[in-house]
This record gives sequence, structure tokens and C-alpha cells, in this order.
Amino acid sequence: MSTPAVSAPAPAARATGLTVMLGDTPLLTDADLALVPGRVHAITGPSGAGKTTLLRALVGALPPGARVSGGGVDVLGQDILALPPEELRRLRRHRLAFVGQDPGSGLNPRMRVERLVTETAADRRRTSVPELLRTVRLPADERLEHRRTAGLSGGQQRRVALARALARRPEILLLDEPTAGLDAALRDDIAELLRAIAERDGIAIAFTSHDPDFVARCADDALALWPAQAPPSPPSAPARPAAVVAESGPRPAEGGGPVLSVRALGAHTGSGRTRRTVLADVDLDLTPGTLTGIVGPSGCGKTTLVRTLAGLHTPDTGTLTLHDQPLAASYRRRTRDQRRRIQLVPQNPLGALNPARTVGATLTRPLKLHFALPAARCEERVAELLDAVGLPARYAARHPHELSGGQRQRVSLARALAAEPDVLLCDEVTSALDTDTAAALMDLLDGLRTGRGLAVVLVSHDLPLVTGRADRVLPLGGPLSAPSVTKQPAGSVR
Repeated sequence: MSTPAVSAPAPAARATGLTVMLGDTPLLTDADLALVPGRVHAITGPSGAGKTTLLRALVGALPPGARVSGGGVDVLGQDILALPPEELRRLRRHRLAFVGQDPGSGLNPRMRVERLVTETAADRRRTSVPELLRTVRLPADERLEHRRTAGLSGGQQRRVALARALARRPEILLLDEPTAGLDAALRDDIAELLRAIAERDGIAIAFTSHDPDFVARCADDALALWPAQAPPSPPSAPARPAAVVAESGPRPAEGGGPVLSVRALGAHTGSGRTRRTVLADVDLDLTPGTLTGIVGPSGCGKTTLVRTLAGLHTPDTGTLTLHDQPLAASYRRRTRDQRRRIQLVPQNPLGALNPARTVGATLTRPLKLHFALPAARCEERVAELLDAVGLPARYAARHPHELSGGQRQRVSLARALAAEPDVLLCDEVTSALDTDTAAALMDLLDGLRTGRGLAVVLVSHDLPLVTGRADRVLPLGGPLSAPSVTKQPAGSVR
């Protein structure tokens, strides 16, 4: 007697021939996707292909000004893009969960982790916050539930946002670059977690990713998207170094003394019961024309270190010197010229770019502030800076919400370069970029540091990227698995 065939479950959500436009610009073209309960679906493609736009369509939150010009979206039996506001809120509150690419910007900084998680829980009385935090691979012995988001690393904030989404017990879980800013071990853990909850709870999961290893490990199937009009690739090195060279004069020659030195630096995060030392007795010299990699597990203090160098996090101990002159620990106590010479490209550009300003206005501000350039020259420099990071000049008219995550990251880099710094601090600048764009961006940084003596600090979880590009590596938070990682001693953590 033959066993009757088991029919596949009906899709929980489906996009059919979906095309989304922003004015005359296509954000997404003719996309088809079906999300099946109990399965994990990956959405891949280069930066600007429409991956985030597709996820936002599935949750009924297209970018401001965007419109559907073809196809449609059905979510849990309803046309989500046509739902009245109250029904849409109810659907999101009880049946959908979305974790964006910059999850830290969506977490209330005044609320502690425990309240952030229970706020969205389906059953607050039966929700164990410590258990949920352990589920997303956050350490149970550090009392993270009592901290505010300012006391968490970018990777920890990402996992708190995931715990908050899981507390809702959704039928559909949508994740935009869930492993950005996570080390390899945590990426493997998150892959196992997503597979487990999809199979155990019958959740339909979709995520975007630039990481082919994560996709292969985690997804049941993958949809590859491509831009309708592929933007030009970033150059492997500045085609015209003068386009990114300081308006203010020559740079120090490579091979001289350090441009920035740190001695016996110590710093903590949190306060009271949640106070935790993340940096202890760090020594570091940044030399013109070199790239220093900073590596280590999530939460070990990598971002705290670069924020301290930028004057945005006050250290407990230690001294900083810039060009052999004492450098104040606080950004506010530094001179304008000192502020200009040290620039930070943050991990989450969406929270760092003013949403009310166009890209052109964002890049013009440092040009006027530091160099008092006339309007005509500012317009030229904006086009040059955008070209240097592989974006067309027409992007100057766009706002941050009109850009993909990778495009926002490149705008953030262009803004830092506009100040013509001596030291460029890059916090996970390649985590939201596809492999080719990330490689091209690193080629650009190589050209800048060798062409104009820029000292670059690169925070990254991508060990092959760091070891292949860095002149020296500073490991934080314990020994590294690869003994060949340190080419030259960059500093010490004692």
C-alpha cells in the first residue's frame, strides 16, 4: 500500500513580479519570492540590488516616496501594502518580526535590555529574558539584561534585537544582514539558531546576506537579486589622487614617527552593576601610510577603542598624543584641526547620517567647516568624493533612506574623507558590502594610505581580510585562532 504524498505547506508570504520605484529610479525589479513555514530563505545580491526593499515590502514599510509599479505582495493572506494603518500595526505586532540592518538605531537607548525584550513579548509573564539572551548566544554571566544599549557592542545590540523579535513568537521572521559585525563563531551559532527555530516552531524566515558561507550553512534556498542599472564599481585605487588629497597642504611622509600614539589606555562600559572593563593597558602607535587591523570576538572592546581614539568615549586611564602633541580625551576639548585629523566611519551609518540632509549636504558640511570652500568648488568636491567611493554624482541629491546599507556605508566613508584626515578609523566598514565591493573599497583605502600617508585603523571580524591587508594587527579579548595573524606587533593588551 503506497503512502499518500504529504503536500507542502502553503507560503506564509509571497511577492510576485514585484517592482518598486523611487521617482524614476528602480529600487527593485520583477522580484518573486515565496516564504514557506519551517524553511529559511536567503536573499543575496550586490549592494543596491533591492534586498532591503524586498524585506521592507514584506513588512509593509516601503521607503518614503517609494511606490509599487508592478506586481504585488501577499502576507498571511492579505495584501500588506493595502492594509489600513491599524490592521497593519496589529499584523506587525502579533505575527511579523523584522530586524533591520542597523538594529541599534531601533532600540530605545533609555530602556534596559530586559524591558526592551519583554516590551514585544507575546506573553510577558512567561518570557524569560536571560533564557532568550542565551538563545541568541549572549553570555549569561554578564547581566546584560540590566544594561542599556550604550553599554553593548554592535554585535550584542544585533542579538538583543533578534531576541526581541523572537519574544514576539512571530509566524514570519525577516532579518536584514543578521550576521554583520559578528565573528565567525557567532555566525555559525546564528545559522544553527535560525535553522532550529524554523524547524521547531514552523516559522518562515527570510534574511539578506553578503556572506556565501552563512547562506550555504543556513538557507534552504536563495534568491539572487541584481540592480536594474548596476552602479559603477569602486576603483581599485584613486584614479586621480588629487581628487582625494587635502586642500590644506602636503601630508607627512610614510615611514616617519607615529601620527597618533596611545599609552596604557583603559576603558569601561556600563555603570554600577553593569560596569565592565573592556580595555586594559593598551599601547598602540599609528604610523602614516599603514593599516592597523583590530580583531577579536564581539563585545571585546574594538568599537570602544576606536571611539576612544575619536574622542567619543572617555577612557579611565592612559594618554593620547597626535603629532607628538598631547591630545585631549574628549572630542569637545580638542581643537577643530585635531578633530579634522581623526575621522571615524561608524559601524551603523544609518544612525550617523542626518536623515533630513541629502548626501550632497552631508558631504558639503565638512568642506565648508574645515576648508571654507566656495559653493562651486564644494559641488565639484562632492562629485569627486562620491566617485572615489564608487557612487555616481547623482546620488548627491538622495537622502539616507533612499540608499542601501552598503551605499550609506560608502557615503559615511566619503564624509570622513572630505575632512582630509591623518587618521581614518573604520569600524566594520565592509560588513554590509558584497565581496567585490568590499574588495574594491579595501583597494581604495590601500591607495589612500600609500598615496597620501593616511594611517588607517580597520575593525573587522573578517580575519582573512585583515591578515591579507593589514601591516599590523592588534588582537583584543583573548588569543586568536590563527597564529599567523600578527605581522608586526601593533600594541599590547596586558
